[in-house]
Amino acid sequence: MFAVRNNEAALDLVQDSMLRLAEHYGERPPTELPMLFQRILQNAIRDYFRRNKVRSLWNTLLSGLTGKDEEEAGDPLDTLLVDDPSGLACPPDECLDQRRTMATIEAEIEKLPARQREAFLMRYWEGLDVAETAEVMGCTEGSVKTHCSRAVRTLAAVLSAKGIKP
Repeated sequence: MFAVRNNEAALDLVQDSMLRLAEHYGERPPTELPMLFQRILQNAIRDYFRRNKVRSLWNTLLSGLTGKDEEEAGDPLDTLLVDDPSGLACPPDECLDQRRTMATIEAEIEKLPARQREAFLMRYWEGLDVAETAEVMGCTEGSVKTHCSRAVRTLAAVLSAKGIKP
């Protein structure tokens, strides 16, 4: 099985798993709880690694668009947005490229099917987790994961075909 090397994340996964166990299986006999907890924890760990893999993909893709060094921390989407109304935050050619890139990304997101777009924006723009997104969308967590996966695959292919690569 996988090992979560980040202590805080590992503790969060165990705590979330315990809460799920208590919330969904509290009425079960005590003898069944250890196996149920183990399965819930395994699923939480898998979700953690899948989420990190997708997040890493988008961070790599979007950080490559900014032309910044990897040493600079922060959300790659924040670096693409220019908050300075004077336009002095970057050289004009870079600002123009960033604006065009963001316009292309936004246009491609708008072309996604409604459910994929909704799931993608909630997960990656708004930062909601799978459970929160499922609750807002009124669907299962599995549906959220499927919609996000399809959206990411579609966007990566389309952006790559347009020459937008990390």
